[in-house]
Amino acid sequence: MTTTLRPTGPEERAEDGSRSRSYDVCVNSRPVGVIRLAADVRHGAGTAVGRVEQLVIDEREQRRGRGTVAALAAEEVLRGWGCRRVEAGVPARARAALNLAAALGYRERSRNMLKELGDEPRLSRGSVARPMTEEEFGDWFARERREQLLLLREQGVPDDEAAARSEEVYRRYLPRGAASTGAALRVLVHEGAKVGTLWVASGLAPRADVDSWVFTVEVAEERRGQGHGRTLMRVAEHEALAAGGRVLGLNVYADNTPALRLYESLGYRPVEHHFVKPLG
Repeated sequence: MTTTLRPTGPEERAEDGSRSRSYDVCVNSRPVGVIRLAADVRHGAGTAVGRVEQLVIDEREQRRGRGTVAALAAEEVLRGWGCRRVEAGVPARARAALNLAAALGYRERSRNMLKELGDEPRLSRGSVARPMTEEEFGDWFARERREQLLLLREQGVPDDEAAARSEEVYRRYLPRGAASTGAALRVLVHEGAKVGTLWVASGLAPRADVDSWVFTVEVAEERRGQGHGRTLMRVAEHEALAAGGRVLGLNVYADNTPALRLYESLGYRPVEHHFVKPLG
């Protein structure tokens, strides 16, 4: 039996060069599922990134290798589109899809985690959170930008794409700096000393199922391991509740074990895993 991809319609192209197309997954010309692919080239010519936006196999056809063959065929399509790597988001509840991604050599890069908020959290004794000043914002922004670019480069993202992705995030969520609507930029002070910073956004989150989003949490290097990260997350919950939100979300890199443990201990649960695979 032969598993193939059959287009369900014409290829869709955007003005920026991005492209997408949907396919039926067929066995001997009989549809048994659907897959949708996309390629994003907004971050620079020659650095196209492919995405598997959807892959669904009919229940009666599962556990027969249909998904595996479809995913491998999708990689060939994306190579033909000039993609250097492929990305995929997999819901945490989709255990079979998570196993498939691992079996095909996809590496988990990060995961989205959410928490349903309850009562107003209390800060640790001696700790207070205050708004970030304009002067502090300039230093913080420069540091955050450098660290984000370094992190993206370590993940193998080309320099031009890393710079464009970073610029896009800040342009969208911090268009007016510290005065941007919905942005809560806070400094944590413990017993008179600045020990960390926080950026949480309300009303403009990257997921539709959350009200507020934690973009960055940073504890001063010399003050790490003293519980200030936990306190900053309580500040984030306070800000989300103050903005009328009930669900707080964040993204954490899969190799950041201390952060993962912290968020899990605070009641955050994974809802989506993000995978990446190079297309050699």
